[in-house]
Amino acid sequence: VPQHVWRINLDTPEEAHQNLSFGAADRWWEQTDLTKLLLASNKLQCLSEDVRLLPALTVLDVHDNQLTSLPSALGQLENLQKLDVSHNKLKSIPEELLQLSCLKSLLLQHNELSHLPDGFGQLVSLEELDLSNNCLTDIPASFALLVNLVRLNLACNQLKNLPADISAMKNLRQLDCTKNYLETVPSKLATMASLEQLYLRKNKLRSLPEFPSCKLLKELHAGENQIEILNAENLKHLNSLSVLELRDNKIKSVPDEITLLQKLERLDLANNDISRLPYTLGNLPQLKFLSLEGNPLRTIRRDLLQKGTQELLKYLRSKIQDDVTTPSGEPPVTAMTLPSESRVNMHAITTLKLLEYSEKQAAVIPDEMFDAVRSNPVTTVNFSKNQLNEIPPRIVELKDSVCDVNLGFNKISSLSSEFCMLHKLTHLDIRNNFLTSLPEEMEALTRLQVINLSFNRFKVFPSVLYRIIALETILLSNNQVGSIDPLQLKKMERLGTLDLQNNDLLQVPPELGNCETLRTLLLEGNPFRTPRAAVLAKGTAAVLEYLRSRIPT
Repeated sequence: VPQHVWRINLDTPEEAHQNLSFGAADRWWEQTDLTKLLLASNKLQCLSEDVRLLPALTVLDVHDNQLTSLPSALGQLENLQKLDVSHNKLKSIPEELLQLSCLKSLLLQHNELSHLPDGFGQLVSLEELDLSNNCLTDIPASFALLVNLVRLNLACNQLKNLPADISAMKNLRQLDCTKNYLETVPSKLATMASLEQLYLRKNKLRSLPEFPSCKLLKELHAGENQIEILNAENLKHLNSLSVLELRDNKIKSVPDEITLLQKLERLDLANNDISRLPYTLGNLPQLKFLSLEGNPLRTIRRDLLQKGTQELLKYLRSKIQDDVTTPSGEPPVTAMTLPSESRVNMHAITTLKLLEYSEKQAAVIPDEMFDAVRSNPVTTVNFSKNQLNEIPPRIVELKDSVCDVNLGFNKISSLSSEFCMLHKLTHLDIRNNFLTSLPEEMEALTRLQVINLSFNRFKVFPSVLYRIIALETILLSNNQVGSIDPLQLKKMERLGTLDLQNNDLLQVPPELGNCETLRTLLLEGNPFRTPRAAVLAKGTAAVLEYLRSRIPT
């Protein structure tokens, strides 16, 4: 910074020496002291201690430079209200900075700060503080003294927890903790009565806090965490909430109390483990955006999800009446993509009825997993993404309770006849294995509704499937199946989805057109000539109609 900038209040301007007939505009002795200094987007590597010669400064902006430190003289700028030192290379903040009792806005984002001075809370006038994109691992306890803070941004640091005292910030309206390592949020946070926007995305949260006092909270963003359970308690006080974003978590169900959020406008639940929704969701009066894709929803067809929010809400409303007249039992939680835990998770076994050992690259399932079940009835088993060569023999111990089994992404080459004793099985996911056939004993699985055999090595359509009458969905894509028997398929009166994409079908038998229960028939990626791609693109109904027209009379 040129020296005369620092001395601008002291030195007589050059022109005063030359021009002796002063006009009113040039009365330099009436100049006021400099109040704003903007030095942003230069290549400054340091600031001179001479900054103290500008005591009237209210705004100092040096963002986007190459500063590695700040001069201690900054502490003498007692009128400073806004200091922007963001986008530099600062590793620390001088203690003297804490003397700036008038400072209202302090922007420190995008630096290399790994700690803050303990006395940070002395900056009692602060209303806006941005510390995002640094390397902070903790927050000084004195933060609690920043009672005038309105906006606090801690995003993109390395925080493992927040001090509970942060709840003393009674005026805080916006708190951003996106992309840290938070596993919990202090329960006291729920007493922050002014909070309007809370960002907790991309952390390691397993649950949401309850928010009894946050009556003004309008936006809650908690996507990309590991939240498994959404309780009524988490929601019921949030009368003002208009945005609830929980995408990319592991939530399994949505409580009916979500309908208490009468001001909700956006609800994002994409990519969770939700298998059913309260139909009363359709009654939320302000809801304009609802995202549900990437969930194993049993009751909502995928094509409906793609039609947009209004169609979806209309459908949910239409089902409310049915729900009242035929109270259906809760369908079992799906195991298609449940979260992975290391050791035995007794909570999952007892509360979620889930036995899980996935993504461990294990060749066998440890006995302790089965031992832990004991007398607890487990409905869901997830052993996906391991190196299993065979079905774990002890799975038969669960035969009286298990309905949903996920063995996808292993190296299993055959199903054992013992496996066929799981007589309550409704959902079986065994995609991405080495299967070439299924045992005839599978006929005993009379309740099986959904089977996923994609990415295996079947050369023929497994004939035993024709005899499992309860089947509603058969997923057989990416195998080498060469033919299907339309007459047998027609007998399967509940079959709604048949996926045969990317197989070796040389022809599609016209009689398949008589399987009128099929709502989704997927045949792309096979070597047959007809029906042509243009017909396939028109959807299932058109394909079936085309096939019927080809049946020889």
